[in-house]
Amino acid sequence: MANGMGSLYIGASGLRNSQNALNTTANNLANVDTKGYVRQQVLFADMQYVTFDNKTNSISKQQAGLGVSIGEVVHTRDIFLDKYYRNEAGRQAFYDTTYTAINQIEDVFQEMEGEAMQNTFKDFYVAFQELAKTPDDTVQQGLVIQKATLLIERAQAVNSNLRDYQKNMNIQIEDSVKRINELGKEIKKLNLQIQKIEAGHQEKAMTFRDARDLCLDELSTLARIDFKEMPDGVVKVSIEGEEFVDEVILHPIDLREDRMTGFLTPYWTHLSNIPNGKYTDVFDLSAKLSTANNSDIGKLKALILARGDRFANYMDLFTKVKETDAAGNYITDADGNYKYNYPKDADGNYIDLTQYDYNNGIGQSVVMNGEAELDRWIHEMITSINDLLCPNKTVMIGGEPVLVWDEEHAAYGNDGKKPGNELFTRTGTDRYDSTPVTGDDGELYYVFNEESSTDTSKQYTINSLNINQALLDESSNLPYKKAGGTNINETDVALAEALRDLFEKDLLILNPNDTDKCNFSSYYQRMLGDVANRGSICMTLKDSITGSVAAIDNQRQQVIGVSSDEELTNMIKYQNAYNASSRFINVISEMIEHLLTKLG
Repeated sequence: MANGMGSLYIGASGLRNSQNALNTTANNLANVDTKGYVRQQVLFADMQYVTFDNKTNSISKQQAGLGVSIGEVVHTRDIFLDKYYRNEAGRQAFYDTTYTAINQIEDVFQEMEGEAMQNTFKDFYVAFQELAKTPDDTVQQGLVIQKATLLIERAQAVNSNLRDYQKNMNIQIEDSVKRINELGKEIKKLNLQIQKIEAGHQEKAMTFRDARDLCLDELSTLARIDFKEMPDGVVKVSIEGEEFVDEVILHPIDLREDRMTGFLTPYWTHLSNIPNGKYTDVFDLSAKLSTANNSDIGKLKALILARGDRFANYMDLFTKVKETDAAGNYITDADGNYKYNYPKDADGNYIDLTQYDYNNGIGQSVVMNGEAELDRWIHEMITSINDLLCPNKTVMIGGEPVLVWDEEHAAYGNDGKKPGNELFTRTGTDRYDSTPVTGDDGELYYVFNEESSTDTSKQYTINSLNINQALLDESSNLPYKKAGGTNINETDVALAEALRDLFEKDLLILNPNDTDKCNFSSYYQRMLGDVANRGSICMTLKDSITGSVAAIDNQRQQVIGVSSDEELTNMIKYQNAYNASSRFINVISEMIEHLLTKLG
Protein backbone atom coordinates (compact mmCIF):
# COMPACT_ATOMS: atom_id res chain seq x y z
CA MET A 1 0.00 0.00 0.00
CA ALA A 2 2.82 2.32 0.87
CA ASN A 3 4.41 1.78 -2.50
CA GLY A 4 1.08 2.37 -4.17
CA MET A 5 0.47 5.67 -2.41
CA GLY A 6 4.06 6.71 -3.09
CA SER A 7 3.50 6.05 -6.77
CA LEU A 8 0.82 8.74 -6.75
CA TYR A 9 3.46 11.26 -5.66
CA ILE A 10 5.70 10.09 -8.52
CA GLY A 11 2.88 10.69 -10.97
CA ALA A 12 2.15 14.07 -9.40
CA SER A 13 5.78 15.11 -9.87
CA GLY A 14 5.46 14.24 -13.55
CA LEU A 15 2.32 16.36 -13.85
CA ARG A 16 3.82 19.33 -12.02
CA ASN A 17 7.13 19.40 -13.86
CA SER A 18 5.58 18.78 -17.29
CA GLN A 19 3.33 21.77 -16.60
CA ASN A 20 6.36 23.89 -15.64
CA ALA A 21 8.14 22.80 -18.81
CA LEU A 22 5.06 23.78 -20.82
CA ASN A 23 5.10 27.20 -19.16
CA THR A 24 8.77 27.67 -20.10
CA THR A 25 8.07 26.65 -23.69
CA ALA A 26 5.09 29.02 -23.86
CA ASN A 27 7.34 31.82 -22.58
CA ASN A 28 9.85 31.07 -25.35
CA LEU A 29 7.14 31.15 -28.00
CA ALA A 30 5.74 34.42 -26.64
CA ASN A 31 9.20 36.03 -27.00
CA VAL A 32 10.16 34.56 -30.35
CA ASP A 33 10.47 38.09 -31.84
CA THR A 34 11.67 39.88 -28.69
CA LYS A 35 15.01 41.55 -29.33
CA GLY A 36 17.77 40.23 -27.09
CA TYR A 37 15.69 37.40 -25.62
CA VAL A 38 17.63 34.21 -24.89
CA ARG A 39 15.70 30.96 -25.04
CA GLN A 40 15.22 28.95 -21.87
CA GLN A 41 15.75 25.20 -21.96
CA VAL A 42 14.36 22.76 -19.36
CA LEU A 43 16.59 19.96 -18.11
CA PHE A 44 14.88 17.19 -16.14
CA ALA A 45 16.58 15.28 -13.34
CA ASP A 46 15.70 12.39 -11.01
CA MET A 47 14.45 13.29 -7.59
CA GLN A 48 16.18 11.75 -4.60
CA TYR A 49 16.21 7.94 -4.34
CA VAL A 50 15.33 6.17 -1.10
CA THR A 51 17.65 3.27 -0.32
CA PHE A 52 16.40 0.28 1.71
CA ASP A 53 18.91 -1.82 3.60
CA ASN A 54 18.45 -5.39 2.46
CA LYS A 55 20.59 -7.62 4.69
CA THR A 56 19.39 -10.80 2.99
CA ASN A 57 20.47 -9.64 -0.46
CA SER A 58 24.18 -9.56 -0.90
CA ILE A 59 24.04 -8.32 -4.49
CA SER A 60 22.55 -4.81 -4.19
CA LYS A 61 20.44 -2.60 -1.99
CA GLN A 62 16.85 -1.87 -2.89
CA GLN A 63 16.10 1.70 -4.05
CA ALA A 64 12.85 3.53 -4.68
CA GLY A 65 12.68 6.73 -6.75
CA LEU A 66 10.64 9.75 -5.69
CA GLY A 67 9.84 10.96 -9.18
CA VAL A 68 11.14 13.63 -11.54
CA SER A 69 12.23 17.23 -10.99
CA ILE A 70 13.45 20.16 -13.09
CA GLY A 71 17.19 20.08 -12.59
CA GLU A 72 17.79 23.43 -14.25
CA VAL A 73 16.28 25.93 -16.65
CA VAL A 74 19.26 26.69 -18.83
CA HIS A 75 19.87 30.29 -19.97
CA THR A 76 22.49 29.50 -22.58
CA ARG A 77 25.04 31.94 -23.99
CA ASP A 78 28.39 31.32 -25.63
CA ILE A 79 30.83 33.83 -24.12
CA PHE A 80 33.33 33.33 -26.94
CA LEU A 81 30.74 34.00 -29.64
CA ASP A 82 29.53 37.05 -27.70
CA LYS A 83 33.03 38.53 -27.56
CA TYR A 84 33.71 37.74 -31.20
CA TYR A 85 30.37 39.18 -32.31
CA ARG A 86 30.75 42.40 -30.30
CA ASN A 87 34.28 42.93 -31.54
CA GLU A 88 33.28 42.54 -35.19
CA ALA A 89 30.07 44.53 -34.74
CA GLY A 90 32.18 47.43 -33.46
CA ARG A 91 34.51 47.14 -36.45
CA GLN A 92 31.53 47.05 -38.80
CA ALA A 93 30.15 50.24 -37.20
CA PHE A 94 33.56 51.92 -37.62
CA TYR A 95 33.80 51.26 -41.35
CA ASP A 96 30.10 51.87 -41.95
CA THR A 97 30.40 55.32 -40.34
CA THR A 98 33.58 56.07 -42.30
CA TYR A 99 31.97 54.97 -45.56
CA THR A 100 28.97 57.22 -44.89
CA ALA A 101 31.32 60.17 -44.34
CA ILE A 102 33.18 59.45 -47.59
CA ASN A 103 29.90 59.27 -49.49
CA GLN A 104 28.95 62.64 -48.07
CA ILE A 105 32.27 64.14 -49.19
CA GLU A 106 31.74 62.74 -52.69
CA ASP A 107 28.31 64.35 -52.81
CA VAL A 108 29.75 67.69 -51.72
CA PHE A 109 32.52 67.62 -54.33
CA GLN A 110 30.26 66.42 -57.13
CA GLU A 111 27.56 68.87 -55.99
CA MET A 112 24.39 66.99 -56.83
CA GLU A 113 22.38 70.21 -56.69
CA GLY A 114 23.30 73.29 -58.69
CA GLU A 115 26.32 74.00 -60.83
CA ALA A 116 29.29 71.72 -60.26
CA MET A 117 32.63 73.09 -59.12
CA GLN A 118 34.50 71.61 -62.05
CA ASN A 119 32.18 73.33 -64.55
CA THR A 120 32.87 76.65 -62.83
CA PHE A 121 36.59 76.01 -63.13
CA LYS A 122 36.30 75.13 -66.81
CA ASP A 123 34.50 78.42 -67.46
CA PHE A 124 37.25 80.25 -65.57
CA TYR A 125 39.91 78.53 -67.68
CA VAL A 126 38.08 79.32 -70.93
CA ALA A 127 37.87 83.00 -69.90
CA PHE A 128 41.70 83.17 -69.81
CA GLN A 129 41.92 81.40 -73.15
CA GLU A 130 39.69 84.07 -74.67
CA LEU A 131 41.63 86.84 -72.93
CA ALA A 132 44.85 85.57 -74.54
CA LYS A 133 43.34 86.29 -77.96
CA THR A 134 42.48 89.95 -77.22
CA PRO A 135 44.06 91.00 -73.88
CA ASP A 136 42.96 94.64 -74.29
CA ASP A 137 39.30 93.78 -74.84
CA THR A 138 37.33 95.04 -71.84
CA VAL A 139 34.63 92.43 -72.52
CA GLN A 140 37.15 89.60 -72.12
CA GLN A 141 38.66 91.32 -69.09
CA GLY A 142 35.21 91.60 -67.54
CA LEU A 143 34.55 87.93 -68.32
CA VAL A 144 37.72 86.91 -66.44
CA ILE A 145 36.66 88.93 -63.41
CA GLN A 146 33.12 87.53 -63.57
CA LYS A 147 34.30 83.92 -63.77
CA ALA A 148 36.87 84.52 -61.02
CA THR A 149 34.04 85.76 -58.80
CA LEU A 150 31.98 82.64 -59.55
CA LEU A 151 34.98 80.39 -58.87
CA ILE A 152 35.55 81.90 -55.43
CA GLU A 153 31.84 81.77 -54.58
CA ARG A 154 31.64 78.13 -55.66
CA ALA A 155 34.79 77.17 -53.75
CA GLN A 156 33.49 78.92 -50.64
CA ALA A 157 30.14 77.13 -50.98
CA VAL A 158 31.83 73.72 -51.24
CA ASN A 159 34.10 74.52 -48.30
CA SER A 160 31.10 75.71 -46.30
CA ASN A 161 29.32 72.42 -46.98
CA LEU A 162 32.35 70.50 -45.73
CA ARG A 163 32.43 72.56 -42.56
CA ASP A 164 28.70 72.10 -42.05
CA TYR A 165 29.19 68.36 -42.27
CA GLN A 166 31.92 68.57 -39.62
CA LYS A 167 29.44 70.39 -37.38
CA ASN A 168 26.85 67.70 -38.09
CA MET A 169 29.31 64.99 -37.07
CA ASN A 170 30.08 67.00 -33.95
CA ILE A 171 26.42 66.65 -32.97
CA GLN A 172 26.59 62.91 -33.68
CA ILE A 173 29.65 62.66 -31.43
CA GLU A 174 27.74 64.38 -28.63
CA ASP A 175 24.78 62.03 -29.10
CA SER A 176 27.04 58.96 -29.15
CA VAL A 177 28.77 59.94 -25.90
CA LYS A 178 25.40 60.61 -24.31
CA ARG A 179 24.19 57.17 -25.39
CA ILE A 180 27.35 55.48 -24.08
CA ASN A 181 26.79 57.04 -20.65
CA GLU A 182 23.12 56.03 -20.70
CA LEU A 183 24.09 52.44 -21.47
CA GLY A 184 26.67 52.55 -18.67
CA LYS A 185 24.01 53.67 -16.19
CA GLU A 186 21.67 50.92 -17.37
CA ILE A 187 24.38 48.23 -17.07
CA LYS A 188 25.22 49.42 -13.55
CA LYS A 189 21.52 49.29 -12.59
CA LEU A 190 21.10 45.81 -14.07
CA ASN A 191 24.26 44.62 -12.29
CA LEU A 192 22.70 45.51 -8.93
CA GLN A 193 19.36 43.88 -9.80
CA ILE A 194 21.03 40.67 -10.97
CA GLN A 195 23.23 40.62 -7.86
CA LYS A 196 20.19 40.91 -5.57
CA ILE A 197 18.17 38.18 -7.29
CA GLU A 198 21.02 35.70 -7.61
CA ALA A 199 22.53 36.30 -4.16
CA GLY A 200 20.67 33.27 -2.72
CA HIS A 201 21.87 30.99 -5.54
CA GLN A 202 18.29 29.81 -6.07
CA GLU A 203 17.10 31.97 -8.98
CA LYS A 204 18.66 33.28 -12.16
CA ALA A 205 17.75 36.81 -13.29
CA MET A 206 17.22 35.81 -16.89
CA THR A 207 15.23 38.86 -18.02
CA PHE A 208 17.73 41.26 -16.48
CA ARG A 209 20.63 39.33 -18.00
CA ASP A 210 19.00 39.55 -21.44
CA ALA A 211 18.59 43.32 -21.02
CA ARG A 212 22.21 43.70 -19.93
CA ASP A 213 23.53 41.66 -22.84
CA LEU A 214 21.46 43.79 -25.20
CA CYS A 215 23.10 46.90 -23.70
CA LEU A 216 26.55 45.36 -24.20
CA ASP A 217 25.71 44.57 -27.83
CA GLU A 218 24.77 48.19 -28.50
CA LEU A 219 27.71 49.56 -26.52
CA SER A 220 30.12 47.46 -28.59
CA THR A 221 29.02 49.27 -31.77
CA LEU A 222 29.81 52.68 -30.24
CA ALA A 223 33.29 51.97 -28.85
CA ARG A 224 35.81 49.18 -28.31
CA ILE A 225 34.80 47.39 -25.11
CA ASP A 226 36.12 44.59 -22.95
CA PHE A 227 33.87 42.87 -20.43
CA LYS A 228 34.15 40.19 -17.77
CA GLU A 229 31.49 38.61 -15.57
CA MET A 230 32.41 38.20 -11.91
CA PRO A 231 31.33 35.23 -9.72
CA ASP A 232 28.55 37.33 -8.14
CA GLY A 233 26.98 37.96 -11.57
CA VAL A 234 28.27 41.53 -11.97
CA VAL A 235 29.79 42.45 -15.33
CA LYS A 236 32.82 44.76 -15.45
CA VAL A 237 33.12 46.82 -18.64
CA SER A 238 36.06 48.85 -19.95
CA ILE A 239 36.20 51.19 -22.95
CA GLU A 240 39.43 51.63 -24.90
CA GLY A 241 41.25 49.85 -22.08
CA GLU A 242 39.95 52.12 -19.30
CA GLU A 243 37.44 51.05 -16.65
CA PHE A 244 33.90 52.19 -17.41
CA VAL A 245 31.54 50.16 -15.21
CA ASP A 246 32.40 47.94 -12.25
CA GLU A 247 30.47 46.53 -9.29
CA VAL A 248 29.36 49.86 -7.86
CA ILE A 249 30.92 52.72 -9.88
CA LEU A 250 30.25 54.21 -13.30
CA HIS A 251 33.04 56.33 -14.78
CA PRO A 252 31.18 58.50 -17.33
CA ILE A 253 32.74 60.06 -20.41
CA ASP A 254 32.64 63.84 -20.59
CA LEU A 255 33.18 66.25 -23.49
CA ARG A 256 35.40 69.32 -23.72
CA GLU A 257 34.70 71.98 -26.31
CA ASP A 258 37.30 73.76 -28.40
CA ARG A 259 36.66 77.49 -28.13
CA MET A 260 37.67 78.22 -31.71
CA THR A 261 35.79 75.49 -33.57
CA GLY A 262 33.21 74.22 -31.09
CA PHE A 263 34.47 70.68 -31.72
CA LEU A 264 33.90 68.22 -28.87
CA THR A 265 36.50 65.75 -27.63
CA PRO A 266 35.59 62.83 -25.28
CA TYR A 267 37.73 62.50 -22.16
CA TRP A 268 37.75 60.58 -18.86
CA THR A 269 36.72 62.81 -15.96
CA HIS A 270 38.18 60.51 -13.29
CA LEU A 271 41.61 60.44 -14.97
CA SER A 272 41.82 64.15 -15.82
CA ASN A 273 43.12 67.11 -13.83
CA ILE A 274 40.59 69.63 -15.08
CA PRO A 275 41.62 72.62 -12.90
CA ASN A 276 45.12 72.40 -14.38
CA GLY A 277 43.86 71.84 -17.92
CA LYS A 278 45.16 68.26 -18.09
CA TYR A 279 42.78 65.92 -19.92
CA THR A 280 42.98 62.19 -20.54
CA ASP A 281 41.28 61.61 -23.88
CA VAL A 282 39.27 58.46 -24.44
CA PHE A 283 40.89 57.78 -27.82
CA ASP A 284 44.55 57.75 -28.77
CA LEU A 285 44.26 59.11 -32.29
CA SER A 286 48.02 59.00 -32.85
CA ALA A 287 47.95 55.18 -32.92
CA LYS A 288 47.97 53.64 -36.37
CA LEU A 289 44.65 52.19 -37.51
CA SER A 290 45.04 48.43 -37.53
CA THR A 291 42.70 45.45 -37.33
CA ALA A 292 45.46 43.49 -35.59
CA ASN A 293 45.57 46.11 -32.81
CA ASN A 294 41.77 46.49 -32.68
CA SER A 295 42.18 50.23 -33.24
CA ASP A 296 39.47 50.35 -35.93
CA ILE A 297 36.45 49.68 -33.73
CA GLY A 298 33.46 51.81 -32.81
CA LYS A 299 31.22 54.42 -34.37
CA LEU A 300 32.40 57.17 -32.00
CA LYS A 301 36.06 56.84 -32.97
CA ALA A 302 35.13 56.79 -36.66
CA LEU A 303 33.17 60.03 -36.24
CA ILE A 304 36.06 61.74 -34.45
CA LEU A 305 38.59 60.64 -37.07
CA ALA A 306 36.36 61.60 -40.00
CA ARG A 307 35.50 65.00 -38.52
CA GLY A 308 39.06 65.81 -37.46
CA ASP A 309 39.99 68.32 -34.80
CA ARG A 310 39.77 71.59 -36.75
CA PHE A 311 38.74 73.31 -39.96
CA ALA A 312 41.59 72.55 -42.35
CA ASN A 313 43.23 74.56 -45.13
CA TYR A 314 46.24 74.22 -47.41
CA MET A 315 48.69 74.84 -44.53
CA ASP A 316 47.72 71.48 -43.02
CA LEU A 317 49.51 69.72 -45.88
CA PHE A 318 52.84 71.23 -44.83
CA THR A 319 55.29 70.09 -42.15
CA LYS A 320 54.97 71.88 -38.83
CA VAL A 321 57.00 71.75 -35.62
CA LYS A 322 56.02 72.61 -32.07
CA GLU A 323 57.13 75.99 -30.78
CA THR A 324 59.36 76.03 -27.70
CA ASP A 325 60.28 78.71 -25.19
CA ALA A 326 63.79 79.67 -24.11
CA ALA A 327 63.89 76.73 -21.70
CA GLY A 328 62.98 74.28 -24.44
CA ASN A 329 59.42 73.67 -23.20
CA TYR A 330 56.54 73.38 -25.64
CA ILE A 331 54.28 76.43 -25.80
CA THR A 332 50.50 75.89 -25.52
CA ASP A 333 47.48 78.15 -25.82
CA ALA A 334 44.68 78.69 -23.29
CA ASP A 335 43.03 75.41 -24.29
CA GLY A 336 46.23 73.42 -23.83
CA ASN A 337 46.84 73.03 -27.57
CA TYR A 338 50.41 73.17 -28.85
CA LYS A 339 51.55 76.13 -30.93
CA TYR A 340 53.37 75.37 -34.18
CA ASN A 341 55.55 77.05 -36.77
CA TYR A 342 56.17 76.00 -40.35
CA PRO A 343 59.80 75.61 -41.55
CA LYS A 344 60.75 76.54 -45.12
CA ASP A 345 63.22 75.07 -47.59
CA ALA A 346 66.15 76.89 -49.23
CA ASP A 347 63.80 78.40 -51.83
CA GLY A 348 61.52 79.85 -49.17
CA ASN A 349 58.71 77.32 -49.76
CA TYR A 350 56.87 75.44 -47.07
CA ILE A 351 57.89 71.77 -46.80
CA ASP A 352 55.30 69.13 -47.71
CA LEU A 353 54.31 66.57 -45.11
CA THR A 354 56.10 63.25 -45.23
CA GLN A 355 54.00 60.29 -46.29
CA TYR A 356 54.14 58.88 -42.75
CA ASP A 357 53.01 62.14 -41.10
CA TYR A 358 50.25 62.55 -43.68
CA ASN A 359 48.86 59.02 -43.30
CA ASN A 360 48.94 59.22 -39.51
CA GLY A 361 47.64 62.77 -39.37
CA ILE A 362 45.31 64.71 -41.63
CA GLY A 363 45.06 61.77 -44.06
CA GLN A 364 42.97 59.91 -41.48
CA SER A 365 40.23 62.55 -41.59
CA VAL A 366 38.26 62.39 -44.83
CA VAL A 367 36.67 65.79 -44.23
CA MET A 368 39.81 67.66 -43.18
CA ASN A 369 41.72 66.06 -46.04
CA GLY A 370 39.04 67.20 -48.48
CA GLU A 371 39.13 70.74 -47.09
CA ALA A 372 42.94 70.90 -47.28
CA GLU A 373 43.21 69.49 -50.82
CA LEU A 374 40.48 71.77 -52.14
CA ASP A 375 42.11 74.78 -50.50
CA ARG A 376 45.52 73.83 -51.86
CA TRP A 377 44.10 73.73 -55.38
CA ILE A 378 42.53 77.17 -55.02
CA HIS A 379 45.58 78.60 -53.24
CA GLU A 380 48.11 77.43 -55.84
CA MET A 381 45.90 78.59 -58.70
CA ILE A 382 45.18 82.10 -57.45
CA THR A 383 48.70 82.78 -56.14
CA SER A 384 50.15 81.70 -59.48
CA ILE A 385 47.76 84.06 -61.30
CA ASN A 386 48.49 86.89 -58.89
CA ASP A 387 52.25 86.36 -59.24
CA LEU A 388 51.97 86.81 -63.00
CA LEU A 389 49.79 89.90 -62.73
CA CYS A 390 51.89 91.38 -59.91
CA PRO A 391 55.34 89.77 -60.03
CA ASN A 392 57.74 89.87 -57.10
CA LYS A 393 61.48 89.87 -56.74
CA THR A 394 63.93 89.78 -53.84
CA VAL A 395 66.02 92.84 -52.90
CA MET A 396 68.13 93.76 -49.90
CA ILE A 397 66.55 96.14 -47.40
CA GLY A 398 68.39 96.83 -44.17
CA GLY A 399 70.77 94.00 -44.98
CA GLU A 400 67.94 91.45 -45.21
CA PRO A 401 66.42 89.83 -48.31
CA VAL A 402 62.86 91.10 -48.80
CA LEU A 403 60.17 90.32 -51.38
CA VAL A 404 59.00 93.42 -53.23
CA TRP A 405 56.91 94.34 -56.27
CA ASP A 406 58.95 93.80 -59.46
CA GLU A 407 58.12 97.05 -61.22
CA GLU A 408 60.48 96.31 -64.10
CA HIS A 409 58.53 93.25 -65.22
CA ALA A 410 55.10 94.31 -64.03
CA ALA A 411 52.06 95.11 -66.13
CA TYR A 412 49.45 97.82 -65.58
CA GLY A 413 45.76 98.35 -66.00
CA ASN A 414 44.15 101.52 -67.32
CA ASP A 415 44.47 103.17 -63.91
CA GLY A 416 48.29 102.88 -64.08
CA LYS A 417 48.28 102.05 -60.34
CA LYS A 418 51.53 101.34 -58.53
CA PRO A 419 51.92 98.70 -57.30
CA GLY A 420 49.77 96.80 -59.79
CA ASN A 421 46.39 95.24 -59.18
CA GLU A 422 46.19 91.59 -58.17
CA LEU A 423 43.07 89.68 -59.16
CA PHE A 424 42.48 87.96 -55.81
CA THR A 425 42.86 89.76 -52.48
CA ARG A 426 43.02 88.72 -48.83
CA THR A 427 40.60 90.07 -46.25
CA GLY A 428 43.31 90.70 -43.66
CA THR A 429 45.94 92.59 -45.65
CA ASP A 430 46.77 94.23 -48.97
CA ARG A 431 49.25 92.58 -51.31
CA TYR A 432 51.81 95.35 -50.79
CA ASP A 433 52.47 98.05 -48.26
CA SER A 434 51.00 101.30 -49.52
CA THR A 435 54.14 103.27 -48.66
CA PRO A 436 57.34 102.39 -50.53
CA VAL A 437 60.61 101.87 -48.63
CA THR A 438 64.18 102.54 -49.69
CA GLY A 439 66.30 99.51 -50.52
CA ASP A 440 70.00 99.12 -49.93
CA ASP A 441 70.52 100.16 -53.57
CA GLY A 442 68.74 103.48 -52.97
CA GLU A 443 65.64 102.59 -55.01
CA LEU A 444 62.05 102.77 -53.70
CA TYR A 445 60.19 99.46 -53.37
CA TYR A 446 56.72 98.28 -52.38
CA VAL A 447 57.18 95.46 -49.87
CA PHE A 448 55.12 92.32 -50.38
CA ASN A 449 53.03 91.26 -47.38
CA GLU A 450 53.85 87.58 -47.16
CA GLU A 451 51.27 85.04 -46.11
CA SER A 452 51.00 84.33 -42.40
CA SER A 453 51.41 80.74 -41.23
CA THR A 454 48.86 81.22 -38.44
CA ASP A 455 46.54 84.12 -39.36
CA THR A 456 44.12 82.81 -42.01
CA SER A 457 42.95 86.34 -42.85
CA LYS A 458 46.45 86.96 -44.23
CA GLN A 459 46.53 83.76 -46.27
CA TYR A 460 45.28 83.12 -49.79
CA THR A 461 42.85 80.58 -48.40
CA ILE A 462 39.26 80.04 -49.55
CA ASN A 463 37.51 81.76 -46.66
CA SER A 464 39.79 84.82 -46.82
CA LEU A 465 39.52 85.48 -50.57
CA ASN A 466 37.85 88.32 -52.40
CA ILE A 467 38.03 89.77 -55.89
CA ASN A 468 39.98 93.03 -56.04
CA GLN A 469 37.45 95.83 -55.67
CA ALA A 470 39.38 98.02 -58.15
CA LEU A 471 38.74 95.38 -60.81
CA LEU A 472 35.09 94.98 -59.87
CA ASP A 473 34.69 98.74 -60.24
CA GLU A 474 36.46 98.84 -63.61
CA SER A 475 37.49 95.64 -65.42
CA SER A 476 40.08 97.50 -67.54
CA ASN A 477 42.16 97.97 -64.37
CA LEU A 478 43.22 94.34 -64.80
CA PRO A 479 46.95 94.49 -65.70
CA TYR A 480 47.39 94.00 -69.45
CA LYS A 481 49.83 96.75 -70.56
CA LYS A 482 53.57 96.36 -70.69
CA ALA A 483 55.84 97.95 -68.10
CA GLY A 484 55.95 101.71 -68.56
CA GLY A 485 52.25 102.29 -67.93
CA THR A 486 49.94 104.45 -69.95
CA ASN A 487 52.78 106.30 -71.68
CA ILE A 488 53.60 103.23 -73.79
CA ASN A 489 50.06 101.81 -73.93
CA GLU A 490 51.27 98.57 -75.52
CA THR A 491 49.37 95.36 -74.80
CA ASP A 492 51.39 92.70 -72.94
CA VAL A 493 50.47 89.68 -75.07
CA ALA A 494 53.12 87.54 -73.38
CA LEU A 495 51.41 88.06 -70.00
CA ALA A 496 48.02 87.00 -71.37
CA GLU A 497 49.54 83.91 -72.97
CA ALA A 498 51.39 83.04 -69.74
CA LEU A 499 48.09 83.25 -67.85
CA ARG A 500 46.47 80.93 -70.40
CA ASP A 501 49.36 78.44 -70.35
CA LEU A 502 49.50 78.44 -66.56
CA PHE A 503 46.55 76.03 -66.39
CA GLU A 504 48.41 73.30 -68.28
CA LYS A 505 51.63 73.39 -66.25
CA ASP A 506 52.33 70.59 -63.78
CA LEU A 507 52.78 72.66 -60.65
CA LEU A 508 51.32 70.78 -57.71
CA ILE A 509 50.77 67.37 -56.10
CA LEU A 510 47.56 66.11 -54.55
CA ASN A 511 49.06 64.76 -51.32
CA PRO A 512 52.22 62.92 -50.17
CA ASN A 513 50.76 59.59 -51.35
CA ASP A 514 50.50 60.95 -54.91
CA THR A 515 53.90 62.39 -55.79
CA ASP A 516 53.28 62.88 -59.53
CA LYS A 517 52.72 66.56 -60.25
CA CYS A 518 49.61 67.60 -62.12
CA ASN A 519 48.08 70.76 -63.57
CA PHE A 520 45.09 72.67 -62.33
CA SER A 521 42.80 71.01 -64.86
CA SER A 522 43.53 67.47 -63.66
CA TYR A 523 43.93 68.23 -59.95
CA TYR A 524 40.20 68.30 -59.18
CA GLN A 525 39.68 65.00 -61.00
CA ARG A 526 42.51 63.45 -59.02
CA MET A 527 40.95 64.73 -55.83
CA LEU A 528 37.60 63.14 -56.71
CA GLY A 529 39.39 59.94 -57.71
CA ASP A 530 41.20 59.83 -54.39
CA VAL A 531 37.92 60.18 -52.48
CA ALA A 532 36.30 57.50 -54.66
CA ASN A 533 39.25 55.18 -54.08
CA ARG A 534 38.97 55.66 -50.32
CA GLY A 535 35.28 54.93 -50.55
CA SER A 536 35.86 51.77 -52.59
CA ILE A 537 38.38 50.42 -50.09
CA CYS A 538 36.14 51.28 -47.16
CA MET A 539 33.08 49.71 -48.84
CA THR A 540 35.01 46.49 -49.49
CA LEU A 541 36.05 46.29 -45.85
CA LYS A 542 32.55 47.16 -44.67
CA ASP A 543 30.90 44.52 -46.85
CA SER A 544 33.42 41.87 -45.81
CA ILE A 545 32.96 42.61 -42.11
CA THR A 546 29.17 42.78 -42.51
CA GLY A 547 29.25 39.23 -43.87
CA SER A 548 31.40 38.11 -40.94
CA VAL A 549 29.07 39.74 -38.42
CA ALA A 550 26.04 38.05 -40.02
CA ALA A 551 27.77 34.66 -39.93
CA ILE A 552 28.78 35.08 -36.28
CA ASP A 553 25.28 36.23 -35.35
CA ASN A 554 23.83 33.16 -37.05
CA GLN A 555 26.06 31.00 -34.87
CA ARG A 556 24.94 32.96 -31.81
CA GLN A 557 21.30 32.52 -32.71
CA GLN A 558 21.77 28.77 -32.90
CA VAL A 559 22.66 28.95 -29.21
CA ILE A 560 20.42 31.74 -27.89
CA GLY A 561 17.71 32.12 -30.53
CA VAL A 562 14.15 30.82 -30.25
CA SER A 563 13.01 28.43 -32.97
CA SER A 564 9.22 28.27 -33.16
CA ASP A 565 9.38 24.82 -34.78
CA GLU A 566 11.61 23.45 -32.03
CA GLU A 567 9.49 25.00 -29.29
CA LEU A 568 6.29 23.56 -30.79
CA THR A 569 7.97 20.15 -30.86
CA ASN A 570 8.86 20.56 -27.18
CA MET A 571 5.31 21.60 -26.41
CA ILE A 572 3.94 18.39 -27.96
CA LYS A 573 6.56 16.40 -26.02
CA TYR A 574 5.66 17.99 -22.67
CA GLN A 575 1.93 17.66 -23.38
CA ASN A 576 2.39 13.95 -24.00
CA ALA A 577 4.49 13.67 -20.85
CA TYR A 578 1.71 15.42 -18.93
CA ASN A 579 -0.89 13.06 -20.37
CA ALA A 580 1.28 10.05 -19.58
CA SER A 581 1.66 11.19 -15.96
CA SER A 582 -2.09 11.68 -15.75
CA ARG A 583 -2.77 8.17 -17.06
CA PHE A 584 -0.16 6.78 -14.66
CA ILE A 585 -1.99 8.39 -11.74
CA ASN A 586 -5.31 7.02 -12.97
CA VAL A 587 -3.90 3.50 -13.17
CA ILE A 588 -2.41 3.72 -9.67
CA SER A 589 -5.68 5.18 -8.37
CA GLU A 590 -7.70 2.34 -9.90
CA MET A 591 -5.27 -0.22 -8.50
CA ILE A 592 -5.53 1.20 -4.99
CA GLU A 593 -9.31 1.36 -5.27
CA HIS A 594 -9.39 -2.28 -6.38
CA LEU A 595 -7.19 -3.33 -3.49
CA LEU A 596 -9.32 -1.47 -0.98
CA THR A 597 -12.75 -2.46 -2.27
CA LYS A 598 -12.22 -5.94 -3.69
CA LEU A 599 -9.43 -7.38 -1.64
CA GLY A 600 -9.72 -5.33 1.56
